[in-house]
Amino acid sequence: MNQAQTPKQPNTKLADFLATYNISRKALAYLVNQIGAAEGHRSAYTHSSVGNWLAGMRPKDPAPRFIAAALARRVGRLVDAEEIGMGAPRAASAQLGWDFPRDRTDAIRGVMDYWSSSTVNRRSFLSGGSFTAAAYTTPVTRWVVAPSDRTAEHTNGGRRVGRTDLTDLWEAADQARQWDSKFGGGDWRSSSVSQCLTHQAIPLLEGTYTEEVGRELFSATAELARVVAWSAFDSGQHVVAQQHFIQALRLAKAGADIEMGAYVMATMALQSMLQGHPDQAVDMSQGAYERAKGHAAPRVLAFAKLAEARAHGRLGDAASASAALGRSEDLLAQIRPGSRDPQWLDYFTEARIAADATEVFRDLGKPTAALQWNTRAESMPSGRFTRATGIRLAVVATTHLQSRDLDQGLNTANEAADILARVNSNRATAYLAKVTQALTPWSDEPGAREFTHRVTQPTAAAS
Repeated sequence: MNQAQTPKQPNTKLADFLATYNISRKALAYLVNQIGAAEGHRSAYTHSSVGNWLAGMRPKDPAPRFIAAALARRVGRLVDAEEIGMGAPRAASAQLGWDFPRDRTDAIRGVMDYWSSSTVNRRSFLSGGSFTAAAYTTPVTRWVVAPSDRTAEHTNGGRRVGRTDLTDLWEAADQARQWDSKFGGGDWRSSSVSQCLTHQAIPLLEGTYTEEVGRELFSATAELARVVAWSAFDSGQHVVAQQHFIQALRLAKAGADIEMGAYVMATMALQSMLQGHPDQAVDMSQGAYERAKGHAAPRVLAFAKLAEARAHGRLGDAASASAALGRSEDLLAQIRPGSRDPQWLDYFTEARIAADATEVFRDLGKPTAALQWNTRAESMPSGRFTRATGIRLAVVATTHLQSRDLDQGLNTANEAADILARVNSNRATAYLAKVTQALTPWSDEPGAREFTHRVTQPTAAAS
């Protein structure tokens, strides 16, 4: 690898690191060559090369990542490029998180660079940014065309990854789903899950693993990234959400896990629909379903069909929405004891379909049908599905208002507000705002004014 142009200032961060841990220049050069060779990047760095780095010369990518990995192996903890003064140049950082490389090695390297970058961890979660529908075009197209990489084995990496590591990742993803549902994506518990990607997933991705372990490692990490993406979306961090969804989809491809890929893409479709792009959401959910047929469990296919129904509802297409809902129900009915049924989607039940169907028919302007579906959704426990229950009640409130039933609408709206006061969620706030909009014809009514005042006053974040 050739050296890039030398900056003016010496790299004091790297110098301090080497001094603190008593690492020689020769030892560092040897480890960097070794790690690079394991990933197919031949180099011949020497102690003189390290001297150039200390003088301020930043080697071309991907060498900074190899240097960080070499130091991490030596000291036994995560080290990122920023810590040793070799963070990505500004132009490169702007692309992190958006790429969907065809090559698996490039893809995993990009995932790790994105999660370890200071831009993501320290600034991106502080500003929402705007949803960009076009950002999904390349990832979705490439996944639909080729949803599986050929190999997942990684030799000569860091420590060997084993079953316990995979179990820890799956448990982290499960805990993250529970936190997100109960407390909202803006709660500190949910937002802190992104640290698992940096401190737990990256060292494993850099490790040594067999084909079987590698595939499950990529699948588990994909699910963890998907949960982080959904939590970010729920808290209004749209750019971060999209970038994590893209990385989740690419990891599913790396694991040759078409089932997980379909789930991720159906979730991306829901985000697109809720951000005002139902046409794109129909295409994405249909693509996920069609690509996963013959590969995915019925519950996963049913989820994709539900996402499609939601999008048809926003488009006002009652026939297509009903057909997709019916297919979703039929698929769930196919599940039998002992059949393959992914645990990470166990929350998706008949009650969940009914809750979403309530909103579908509310969107279609069919309040009678919406309220009928709602009776089948009431079994969802609010203690576990706090946000979902509150949002469903907000939808029911607007449905009653569609029927010109102010009293029932206000009663249900206040019940929704009581439940949603426990979560920190931008989406929940948006659903309550829709209730206030639906109350516009009754703006002179005391109950309507009181509710509007209640939900528009600033409140402390839920904890």
